[in-house]
This record gives sequence, structure tokens and C-alpha cells, in this order.
Amino acid sequence: MDHISRRDAQLPYISDERVFEEQKRARRLTQELNTVDRSDFERIGQIVKELLGKSEGAMINPPFYCDYGSHIEVGRNFFANYNCTILDVAKVIIGDNCQMAPNVAIYTAGHPVHPDTRNTMYEYGIEVVIGDNVWIGGNSVICPGVHIGSNTVIGAGSVVTKDIPAWSIAAGNPCRVIRAITEADRKLYFKDREFDQAAWEDVQRIQSAWQKQETETKGDDIDG
Repeated sequence: MDHISRRDAQLPYISDERVFEEQKRARRLTQELNTVDRSDFERIGQIVKELLGKSEGAMINPPFYCDYGSHIEVGRNFFANYNCTILDVAKVIIGDNCQMAPNVAIYTAGHPVHPDTRNTMYEYGIEVVIGDNVWIGGNSVICPGVHIGSNTVIGAGSVVTKDIPAWSIAAGNPCRVIRAITEADRKLYFKDREFDQAAWEDVQRIQSAWQKQETETKGDDIDG
């Protein structure tokens, strides 16, 4: 088994010449992304679509860094703010409507703990999976093997070393669940501050449009 096959099987592998050769495409595309006119949103969107393994309406504010890009699969309406880093040695799978604040880092890559073993240049990649509607706060780090459930918020500055369940607010180093997200949170926009009436009516209108679109999309999938 060559080292590319070992890497893709989430086994220990060495970054040999063939592995580095695979990374050249991502390095070329991220260089273009990080130097393009920042006001050229159309071109940024084109580069992001070419870079990622799967995306639909994804938007990334450069600079952005990754190892392969092709190992990253994001759902609809993905958004990553400035200075996001995804070390996608293994798969990174992210659901629909996920948002990342500035300086978020997702690491699938790791190295053995013992120095003698680590110095052999063997490393590994373990996949990271993030559900739908997840918001990850600024300066957070997601470590190898972590799964984050849908509709969860990760607080700023968190280091996520273990799985986080759905419908949770979690934060800290190491990251832990603080509380569940409940119906009482629906009308709040910051801590205990409620939407004003005009904004709340707009929220309801937007949600209704989304639900209609979702229903139509599911209907098209069934018909297809």
C-alpha cells in the first residue's frame, strides 16, 4: 500500500513526493484566492468552487489555507470568514448553512505523541464531521476525529477535542457543553436581547421563504 492509499484509509503515512505532488493544485488555487481582488466576489466564488471537493453557494473571505481542498465537502450556503485554515489530510465534511468566524482552524492532521515515533515522519489524518446549521466562533480549533452535531454553536476561543452533541452551546479549552439551545432562544439575537418587531417580522418572512424552498427542493429530488 502506497502512502496516498494509507493516508486515505486514515492509517499512518509519510508525506512523500507523491503526497506533496497532490498538494500542488490546492497551493496554486489558494494562492490565487488569497491574492485576487477582494471586491471581485464572483471570481472568489469561482475559485472556491474549483478548490473544494463539494460545495453549493460557498463563500470564503480570503485569506484561506488548506492542504488539498478536494478533501473538503461543504453543504449549501457555507461561509468562512477571514484566515480560516483547514488541514484536510482526511475528509472534512460540513453540512448546510454553516458559518465560521475569523481564525477558525480545523485540523484532521496529527502526529504520534512519542518523539521517537514522531521523528520517523509518520503522521495521520482522522476525519472531522460537522452537521447542519453550525456556527463556530472566532479563534476556535477543531481537532482530529471530532464530530459536531447539527444546530450547535461553538463559542469563540474554543479547543474542541471531543464530540459535541446537536442543539448545544459549547465553549472552552477543552470545549464542553454549557447548555442546550431551546425554543426560548428563537427570538434572541444576543444574550437576552430580543429582536425588535420589524426585524422579527422580517425573520419570519425569510424563514417562511426558506421552508417553501426546502419543500420544493425535496419535491424535485423525489420526482428526479
